[in-house]
Amino acid sequence: MNIEEKIELPLLVVRNVVIFPYMVIPLNVGREFSVRAVEESLKRNSEIAIFTQKKIEKDEMKKDDIYEFGVLTNILKMVRFPDGTLRILVEAIKRIELKDFKIDEKTKMSKGEVVVLNEIGNQKDKDKEEEALYKIVKNKFETCLSRGLTVTPEIISPTIDVELPGRLSDIITAQLDINLEEKYNALKELDVKKRLELTIENLNKELDVLEIKNKIQDKIKKGMDETQKEFFLREQLKAIEEELGIQVENDEEVERYKNEFNKRKFPNNVKKLAEKEIDRLSRLPLDSSEAGVIRSYLDFIIELPWKDVSKGKLDVKKAKEILDETHYGLKDVKERILEYLSVKKISKELKTPILCLVGPPGVGKTSIGKAIAEAMSRKFIRISLGGVRDEAEIRGHRRTYVGALPGRILTGIKQSGKSNPVFMLDEIDKLGYDFRGDPSSAMLEVLDPEQNIDFVDHYLEMGYDLSKVFFITTANRLDTIPAPLRDRMEIIRIPGYSLNEKAIIAEKYLIPRQKKQNGIEKYEIVIEKMALEKLILNYTREAGVRNLEREIGKVFRKIVKKIVMGEEYPEVVNENEIEKLLGIPKYEMSDTEDIHDIGVVTGLAWTEFGGDVLNIEVNLVPGHGELILTGKLGDVMKESARIALTYIRSKIDNYNGDKEYYKNYDLHIHVPEGAVPKDGPSAGITLTTAIASKLLNKPISNKIAMTGEITLTGRILPIGGLKEKLLAAKLRGIKKVFVPKKNEKDLIEIDEEIKSGIEIKFVNYAEEVFEELQLQQG
Repeated sequence: MNIEEKIELPLLVVRNVVIFPYMVIPLNVGREFSVRAVEESLKRNSEIAIFTQKKIEKDEMKKDDIYEFGVLTNILKMVRFPDGTLRILVEAIKRIELKDFKIDEKTKMSKGEVVVLNEIGNQKDKDKEEEALYKIVKNKFETCLSRGLTVTPEIISPTIDVELPGRLSDIITAQLDINLEEKYNALKELDVKKRLELTIENLNKELDVLEIKNKIQDKIKKGMDETQKEFFLREQLKAIEEELGIQVENDEEVERYKNEFNKRKFPNNVKKLAEKEIDRLSRLPLDSSEAGVIRSYLDFIIELPWKDVSKGKLDVKKAKEILDETHYGLKDVKERILEYLSVKKISKELKTPILCLVGPPGVGKTSIGKAIAEAMSRKFIRISLGGVRDEAEIRGHRRTYVGALPGRILTGIKQSGKSNPVFMLDEIDKLGYDFRGDPSSAMLEVLDPEQNIDFVDHYLEMGYDLSKVFFITTANRLDTIPAPLRDRMEIIRIPGYSLNEKAIIAEKYLIPRQKKQNGIEKYEIVIEKMALEKLILNYTREAGVRNLEREIGKVFRKIVKKIVMGEEYPEVVNENEIEKLLGIPKYEMSDTEDIHDIGVVTGLAWTEFGGDVLNIEVNLVPGHGELILTGKLGDVMKESARIALTYIRSKIDNYNGDKEYYKNYDLHIHVPEGAVPKDGPSAGITLTTAIASKLLNKPISNKIAMTGEITLTGRILPIGGLKEKLLAAKLRGIKKVFVPKKNEKDLIEIDEEIKSGIEIKFVNYAEEVFEELQLQQG
């Protein structure tokens, strides 16, 4: 190595490029330490050291991240862009070696200590060996040019005329399409003879590539019509793959698909489309992306059950036994299923109904679908629609999109392997929509017996018959389901369970199941009826039995732990044992004491989780007649409060109340549990009674509850969810309930167990409630 001198210079680190002496090249500069280095160089004599970094993805630089050899350059021109980046034109002068690299903490500039190097050889007066290598390089370069090597046109003539062998090697190496490491090896080689040998090696590689390329071109041109561009491209691709040793033999796969479609029965339109796709596949390379899309499509068509149906014998009596064994109560649901099965047994014209099971969580909506499938000897498929916002989830994606998939409906049918499964669409009331479309609109075709005979999935691109599928949907509430979709379904309401019903369900289903799951079937452990009732009343508060099953499981797990630890465990679980095992009760029943409060009235509410009891409170505070509403009330409930206040003000004279109260007082209405949203019109009569109680200074018993929407004239309108509301009232110890007169017909469907112990008063007007509560007197 011939060292000339050691100097310190601003240093520029470049990515993915190796610069050789005598090159003039533009560079983009963006990193702060590089920009500062360029600025510092221009302040001095425009000299800057340029080195190549080893890994292009790194931004923070250390000496080990930079190749040791680089070039000393002059900056010829600099342009600054608005975003602070620079574009510079540099001329490389000499090879240099990096001895030290750092980024100045004050100036944030990259600089390095470098050694300027002299080459060994590279003279006009060459020795014989050098002369021979020089001529070989020139000849091979000219041969490459004649075979089609692509280089910058401006350098061809100057390159051929270069007399210095080292310079010739540098210019040619810079033009070759070789990797960064190979170019760097040529840069760091100071011995000109060795560098010429490297150049010859690289030129030989280039000649091999050019020869193969030309061979491919010649092979294609022999059998090609110049006007058939597509044919040319396909033949070129085939020739390249043959040269690389890739066998494009997809005849076997095409034959397999043909056999699949021949040996099974498919509708005619399906066969025609499949034949078209198979023909396309036969003309494509085996590993092309388009061939992959076609294979996935053909596989999906083959796996879809077009004519495969479950052929189990329909036995209506057996179906009734299965439904009774697996689910307690649910008379309406069972009756409707048995009606359908009975007609189906004797008539082939019956269109499959779309059932919608509506009720609170945990009442058995989803599990009844499995029982129906078992009763009908059909496959059962369930998908959850909660949170689905993309229409493509239902209808699928068009195959033109990358990663296209069929929709959930046909995917479920494919998984079942039959074209007539029982298909449960869970949580249909929780479908959403956004910029990707409206899934509920896509469901209109799925759930319409008149239309779903030819349901079109975007991925499949042809109709599929869904008329044989027994669709069952579930929902917690109906008001969030769009009206057109709701109209296509038969609504069957599943109300919450009474205390007695929950106890029976626990004894028949939940306790045996939890014993089995917790591995204590062989142990004679019994939960007493009173203990079970305590579990229901004090540890759960729900319309269904989901949490009840969790608590039963918790009891058994506590007992299992005692068994495993060798401790004494209770074989009979009574009320006291329940509290020992589960701790302090989560919920307390209402006090048996009858408390009378002024301005506090109990109302009954319906939620998607069942019935509930609300205490509405009213108070007067000094002010100017404002109405203050708190408790996270919805718009409808706020309107009910304003209607109630207007009605009371219009009738206050009849009750000897202070009709001038609003001049000196504000009326504050609050519904406790302020973090829980509340809405709906059925609190109207409760709000009215609470205001009257406060203005007339008359207390109301906490054992009295009421429900009903009120009008400005005091008329009480009917409400929904009467069974759930009465059930909640009974569990809270309510003794008397005021219900709209028009709901009297609903009482027929409510079990005597729920009605017993509660006095139900049907009323048409608010005056009837006030008369019953003796609110008329001053």
